[in-house]
Amino acid sequence: MELAEKVRQLPASSGVYIFKDAAGEIIYVGKAKNLRSRVRSYFGEAAAQQLKVEAIQRLAVDLDYILTATEVEALLLEGQLIKKHRPRYNVLLKDDKEYPYIRIDLAADYPRLEVVRKAGRDKARYFGPYPNAGVVNDTLKLANKLFPLRTCNDIRGKKRPCLNYYIRRCLAPCQGKVSPQEYRSLVDQAIMFLEGKHQELEARLHREMKAAADSFNFEKAAELRDQLAALAKLTTPQRIVTNRRWNLDVLAVAVEPQLAAAQLIKVRGGKVLGNEYHGFEQPELADSGEAVSAFIRDYYASASLLPAEILVQQLPEDAEALETWLGSRRQGKVVLKVPQRGEKRMLLDMAQANLASHMEADLRQQQESQGQGKAVLEQLASALGMGRLPIRIECYDISHFQGSQTVASMVVFEHGRPARSQYRRFRIRGIPDPDDFASMAQVIRRRFEAAREDREGFNRLPSLVVVDGGKGQLSAALAQLASLGYAGIDIVSLAKREEEIFIPGRSEPLVLDRDDPALQLLQQIRDEAHRFAISYHRRLRSKETLLSELERIPGVGPARRTALLRAFGSIQNLRDKDVAEIAAVPGMTWPAAEEVYKWFRKKK
Repeated sequence: MELAEKVRQLPASSGVYIFKDAAGEIIYVGKAKNLRSRVRSYFGEAAAQQLKVEAIQRLAVDLDYILTATEVEALLLEGQLIKKHRPRYNVLLKDDKEYPYIRIDLAADYPRLEVVRKAGRDKARYFGPYPNAGVVNDTLKLANKLFPLRTCNDIRGKKRPCLNYYIRRCLAPCQGKVSPQEYRSLVDQAIMFLEGKHQELEARLHREMKAAADSFNFEKAAELRDQLAALAKLTTPQRIVTNRRWNLDVLAVAVEPQLAAAQLIKVRGGKVLGNEYHGFEQPELADSGEAVSAFIRDYYASASLLPAEILVQQLPEDAEALETWLGSRRQGKVVLKVPQRGEKRMLLDMAQANLASHMEADLRQQQESQGQGKAVLEQLASALGMGRLPIRIECYDISHFQGSQTVASMVVFEHGRPARSQYRRFRIRGIPDPDDFASMAQVIRRRFEAAREDREGFNRLPSLVVVDGGKGQLSAALAQLASLGYAGIDIVSLAKREEEIFIPGRSEPLVLDRDDPALQLLQQIRDEAHRFAISYHRRLRSKETLLSELERIPGVGPARRTALLRAFGSIQNLRDKDVAEIAAVPGMTWPAAEEVYKWFRKKK
C-alpha cells in the first residue's frame, strides 16, 4: 500500500506513528491524540516550511502505527520506541550508562544506603537519578557522615563490631547496641536529608535534642547537638536563591546545529540542591519545544522525587499529556509553567545562563576534536574503500595466559575518540585449548546475537569492525557476521608484526606508511583493545592467585574468601591492609582478620 493511502486510512485515535525510509529504517517516531489529524499535518504546504518535516516528506516511504488507549500511553510508548530504535530525527537524552541512584531498603530490619545503577520495582526508596558517579558518591559520603547507618552488606554472624563503630560511624546493630526504633528514626532522618528537606530535618533534630535534655539523657542530647552542627556545616554552601521555601525544578533547553543540551536546576526549600547539565544524542533538525518534551519524558521516567512545578522556557505541544503522566508518577498535581516575571523568571534566566556557559565550553572542545577527527576518518574511509565515514568503530582482541582463562575485549571509538562507557569484556566459554580463531568467532557471534536481540549496551551497530590479527581472525569474524545477517558491516583485521591491514575480497594486505594518520588511528584502537583485554586478564589472574592463597589460611571458608576477593581483588591490595580494615569486610571476624593479616605479613 502506498504511503498516501496509509495516511488516508489512519484512525482518529490516540497512538504512535512510525515513519520509515526506503531501506526500512525508522527515521521518526511520534505520538498523537488523533493519529489521522496529526500525520496528515506533515503533508500540508505550511508544514513543509519546517526543515524536519520537509526531510520526513522527502525520505518517508512507509508508515506504521500502534493504537493506545490514551495520549499518556502514547507518550510512554513513544519514549520506549525512540530509545530502542534511535531514529535520526528524534531527540533523545544521552544515556550510555544508567544514571546512579541511592537506594535504601525499608523492608530490612536495619537498612543501609547503597548506590545502584537502576531503580527497581520493590519496596525500597530510591533517590536520584544523579548526573554522575562523583555526585552520588559525594552525597552518600555526606549522608553516612551525618547518619551512622551500617555500611556492611550483611550484619549476621558477626562476633564484634566493625571499625566504623569505634570511630562513631555506625551504631553496631549487628551487636544489638541500638534498638530497631532508634535505628528507624535515624533512617527517617537520612531520608529527609536525601529529599532535600533540610529545614524540616533541622527542626526535628532540635525537638529530639530538647526531649533528650528534658529527660536527662544528656549523652543523647550531645549527639544530636553534634549532628545539628554537622548538618549546618554541610548544607551552608548550598546557594539560597529565594527566601520562599519553593520546591521546584527549572529546565532550560537549547538546540544548536552541532549540539543540543539541557540544564536542570533543582530548588528545594529555596536552596539549589542540584545543578545538572545533560546532553542529547545529536538530533537532526530538532526544535527546542520537542527537546523540552523529550527531556521531561526521559529524565522523569526514572526520577524518584518529582516536584509540583517545573519551570520551562516554552510549553511543548504535549504539555497536557506530560502533566497528566507526571501527576500519576508523583501521585499529586504537577504543573509545567513558563514564568514571565519575578523570582521564577530569574531562576529560569539563571538556568539558561548556566546552559549557555556549559554549551560554549562543549562546542569549543567538540570543534577542536572533530576538526582533527573528521579529517582522519575521511582518510581511513578512503584507504579502506568504505562508502561512508567510520563514525563508530569497534575493535576486538583476544587474550590468554599459557592457554588458560581466555578473554576478549571490545572497545568502541566514536568520531575518532574512545567511548569508554561502551567498552565490553567477554570470558570465552567452551574452548578448552587456546584457539584465537574460535575465540574470535565466539566473541563476534555473542556480540552480534546481542544486537539482534536488541539487548541494552549492544543495540548500536558499528560502521567498522576491526579485529586484532591476520587473515584467520578476519575470516572467523566475517563468517559470523554473514551468518547473523550483518554482512553489510565493513570489517578489517590489523596484524601486529608488519601492521598489515587485511580487507575482505583483497588478495594482498594494505600497507600504509607508518606516519599515515589513518594507520595511527587503527593502531590506537587496536592497542586500546589489547590494553583492555590484558587488564581484564590480569584482574582475573590476580583474583585466582589470591583465592589460592586464601584457601590455605585457617578459619577462612568459602564465604569469607568470596567477600575478601570482592573487597580487595589482589594479594597486593590485601597485603597493604591492617587488621581493622580486613575485619570490616562483611562476614569477617576479628580473629579471622588477624589470621589473614599474619599470613600475608609472614609472606611479605
